[in-house]
Amino acid sequence: MHLLGSLWRAALLLSMAWLAAAPAQAADETLRVGSKRFTESYILAELLAQTAAPHTASPPVVRQGLGNTAIVYEALRSGAIDLYAEYTGTIALEILKGSPAETREQMNAALAPLGLGVAIPLGFNDGYALAVRAADADRLGLRTLSDLARHPELKLGLSNEFLGRADGWKGLAARYGFTQTPTGLDHGLAYDALGARQIDAIDIYTTDAKIDHLGLRVLEDDKKYFPRYDAVVLYKLDLPTRLPKAWAALQTLEGRIDEHAMIAMNARAELQSVPFDAIARDFLAGAGNAKDGKAQPNEPRRGFIAKLFGPDLWQLARQHFLLVALSVGIAILIGVPIAIGVFAHVRLRAVVLGIASLMQTVPSLALLAVLISALGAIGALPALIALTLYSLLPIMRNTVTGLAEVPQGLRMAGTALGMTPPQSLRLVLLPLALPTLLAGVRTATAIAIGTATIAAFIGAGGFGERIVTGLALNDRELLLAGALPAAAMALISEGIFELIEWALRRRRRAPPSSRAP
Repeated sequence: MHLLGSLWRAALLLSMAWLAAAPAQAADETLRVGSKRFTESYILAELLAQTAAPHTASPPVVRQGLGNTAIVYEALRSGAIDLYAEYTGTIALEILKGSPAETREQMNAALAPLGLGVAIPLGFNDGYALAVRAADADRLGLRTLSDLARHPELKLGLSNEFLGRADGWKGLAARYGFTQTPTGLDHGLAYDALGARQIDAIDIYTTDAKIDHLGLRVLEDDKKYFPRYDAVVLYKLDLPTRLPKAWAALQTLEGRIDEHAMIAMNARAELQSVPFDAIARDFLAGAGNAKDGKAQPNEPRRGFIAKLFGPDLWQLARQHFLLVALSVGIAILIGVPIAIGVFAHVRLRAVVLGIASLMQTVPSLALLAVLISALGAIGALPALIALTLYSLLPIMRNTVTGLAEVPQGLRMAGTALGMTPPQSLRLVLLPLALPTLLAGVRTATAIAIGTATIAAFIGAGGFGERIVTGLALNDRELLLAGALPAAAMALISEGIFELIEWALRRRRRAPPSSRAP
């Protein structure tokens, strides 16, 4: 019983620590820059932040790898970020659901009621296209998308976002008459799948560094389906007046990045594992304009050990620990009383546990998307709610099971001694059910440690940040640098719970006279 109380107190203390540690962001002073989950967007976010940094009172906050267009746009609309790099074709078709022929002035007129605007064309077009292996293109005579449509035997592997976009697969298939059923793949993994001959064609961004590196053939859009995707800044309309000096500095990026420069920066990230902030810093210093993307003098290179023990390790560990500890702690505070309350009511208990079981079947990314839409926020809050919901079932189920396992004789003994029901619960039932309840907390903690890596998709931090970035870059070392610390945290938690259970067993075996009062 003392242990249960300690767990409750720890949960409350951790909640207070979380609130104290969370920076009190002064929305009027802090520039918050977002990015999508692919290489180019990471780099552009750093370019925007570093350009504005000398002209802001506090360092800009960069929210990297927030996810696809829908999530980053929701973050902007809700005020979680102030701006991010977007593309005109995406704005016109995916956000405004309009025509690809819309001008920037028309876009601004449509976005103004939403409190958003488009500005600062960066100078390059990064369009969608489909690409195949050059050998297949030569063998089959593939030069255009119409040529590809005449070969239904070829397997297509397309990014999940492209499959669902208004300007993506559905419209493309209708325009060209594609009959294939494509496989959904992460953009960063598609190149490997194409090289391994698991698929025959992929969607690409025209500034991807691996197109030339892997010798792929980009197919001509002969029916002009894809619009232009000129890189621009999508921003909150109050930003120029709120941070005028930073906004003036951002204007200097207009037209400064051509397609060769962007391809070169992407190449340094994807082929040489150069950190995004270093790439942006070199470009702004004039060292990142090489068109071939070759390494610069003193090029920083990171091996696996450097990635594993990088300067972000302890910050990510702290974020991951707080997400897990708070979600499990809150689940204890909510789940244990509910389980106690419904224990004596069989039908109500079945309904409550059924609802908790149903929550376990909802995919984590889907749940996070629903929470973002409902809360109008990204980051720690929706992640914490999702992790708490996932932690409820093992805690509630094991609490009910532990109470049910208490022998009837011991229940009656408490009544015979004149105990009231609350006294019997506190002094007899819960102490005897504690080992089973603790096993539920142990299971919930293991689930939360693994699921917390998904929280990085919405900017909640933790070791998942490395995993998300590793997926975007197809960097296996960075993936491991995120997965191994999470696995180590899981092992440490298992060791702690093993020690607690050993202490409980030892306490139960000790003679009554030797126990502390």
